[in-house]
Amino acid sequence: MCPRCGCELYLTLFRGTDRLYRTTQDRFNLVECAGCGLIRLDPMPTPAELARFYPNEYWWDSNDSAVDRLSEIYRRLVLQDHVHFVTQGDLEPGPVLDIGCGGGSFLAAIKRRGHEVIGMDYSARAARIAGAQHGVPAACGRLPALPFRAQSFSAVTLFHVLEHVPDPMACLLALWELPARGGRLIIQVPNASCWQLLLLGDKWSGLDVPRHLIHYRAEDLSDLLDACGFEVRRAKYFSLRDNPAGLATSLCPQLEPVARRVRRVQESKGGRLLKDLLYFALVVAAVPFTLLEAAAAAGSTVMVEAVRKGE
Repeated sequence: MCPRCGCELYLTLFRGTDRLYRTTQDRFNLVECAGCGLIRLDPMPTPAELARFYPNEYWWDSNDSAVDRLSEIYRRLVLQDHVHFVTQGDLEPGPVLDIGCGGGSFLAAIKRRGHEVIGMDYSARAARIAGAQHGVPAACGRLPALPFRAQSFSAVTLFHVLEHVPDPMACLLALWELPARGGRLIIQVPNASCWQLLLLGDKWSGLDVPRHLIHYRAEDLSDLLDACGFEVRRAKYFSLRDNPAGLATSLCPQLEPVARRVRRVQESKGGRLLKDLLYFALVVAAVPFTLLEAAAAAGSTVMVEAVRKGE
């Protein structure tokens, strides 16, 4: 049954498997609802099944190698795109909460701008790394259960989180109380109406079978937020961190650095450096195309800022 409109009829678009991390050889149906057009996995994996599809190092965790230090510098650079979107204009009083904070790189960048921050992640290990490496306080939790007081935050951010949850409406209703009056909710998801999906089909990395359960077009996200008491103020279809790298990963998933680490690919230092350089070159080459599709409001991600209605 469609989690948006309740319709039980659908069209099967693709059958896919885990191209990136290879946690399973099972194949999954990607279906489009006949009622509202929402794309989702069907049937949805159970919580126990989902746990098998998330590797322990699902987020970026840098170490002291020269390659990782350079990678961390690069990540700091491309994260400024997200930081600028969140901090544009005056933030209301209160810390910035990032749900799905991973190792805390984004919140560390916000913190360097003088803002209070706090994170939450379903992984206790990720929460510990956020504190140890970046000095970012982080709680361990899972949507829609939230261990925070109402109206406590200047902004609440979810970057590539909502596509992982089976009941997005329950999650957004739980988030409704968290921003302070006039505070912001920032959500980024892969854009299911992007050119990359049209061109690459089931090889588009934004599908990320079987971890991504629901795939949103901009209008799907806007309608869902509206139904949960939010009003979308602005949207952006380009992310310097995500769009070019997403296309590079679609074309050559075997080169993606985190995926190689998760799969424990055996490689020499020289081999690792060569693969990282090839991947980076592919990311750079992808920039012009991803800028073009974003200019047509068909970028491979969509990031929206929303506030509670009437604020």
